[in-house]
Amino acid sequence: MHRTIVGLLLAGMGLAAEPRVEKNVIYGMYSGLALLLDVHHPEKANGRGILFIAGSGWSARTPYGATGLKETQIGDWAPALLSAGYTVFAINHRGTPRFHYPAPVEDVQRAVRYLRHHAGRYGIDPGKLGGVAGSSGGHLLGLVAMLAAPGADGDPDPVNRESSALQCVVLRAAPTNLVKMIGGSVPGTAAVTAFTGRLPMPNPEDQEVYRRASPITHVSKAAPPVLLLHGDADDTVPYQQSVDMETALRGAEATVKLMRVAGGAHGPNFGTGGKAHAQFPEVLSQTVAWLGQHLGVSAP
Repeated sequence: MHRTIVGLLLAGMGLAAEPRVEKNVIYGMYSGLALLLDVHHPEKANGRGILFIAGSGWSARTPYGATGLKETQIGDWAPALLSAGYTVFAINHRGTPRFHYPAPVEDVQRAVRYLRHHAGRYGIDPGKLGGVAGSSGGHLLGLVAMLAAPGADGDPDPVNRESSALQCVVLRAAPTNLVKMIGGSVPGTAAVTAFTGRLPMPNPEDQEVYRRASPITHVSKAAPPVLLLHGDADDTVPYQQSVDMETALRGAEATVKLMRVAGGAHGPNFGTGGKAHAQFPEVLSQTVAWLGQHLGVSAP
């Protein structure tokens, strides 16, 4: 069934008009630095908004330069989301080496608040916001989703008065427990320590930062529905990270599902050598179905 849905989505792509993209919308400012997002408009909108965050190792050093994160990986994911009617918002955020935790987290929270405040402008329901993100982007999205921080009453900026809660998220290969992502033989240690600005052999103060910066720490029954996607051959973020997150969410009686991609690598389409994994169409189908189920959208 899932392959059938994605087949219909992909078949329709060849007939659809080129999606309209609003480039470089400013969703916030930091000390003169503009925080930018691109708005990908579907041909037929379903009234739901999806925040998209590419993985980058929390770094601002992308192939497109410090402002190009929003252009990466969106090509793998946007077509299926747009074909299903979602308005997709791909964002940049502050990153290493200049910025560390919690700066990127605050940027993602700001992006959610911006979308909620300007929902009318984009024709989306402010109470039905979802997110799709991978790797370090999945970590940020997962942490923001678990925190579900309320707005700041009385803030002079009305955007900051909005909640940063999300109603549903899809996390691909996300580091969920940073405490277990550091150590001499752990591949992601350098990226995690750069993100936190802490030591790889932490003292108690560092350990507390790693714990606080981990989505798994903030799991509760109030967590939004979470779809975890992970390749079991991932050599950057261990598959066990998603297994542990699923266990924690189930233990809290939250709604969660883990999709294991057999032989899947760490890349945005789980493939290697520039070729998407054979299971990637099913991943897209599961993603669209999950978002539709929890954001109140009928299946295409």
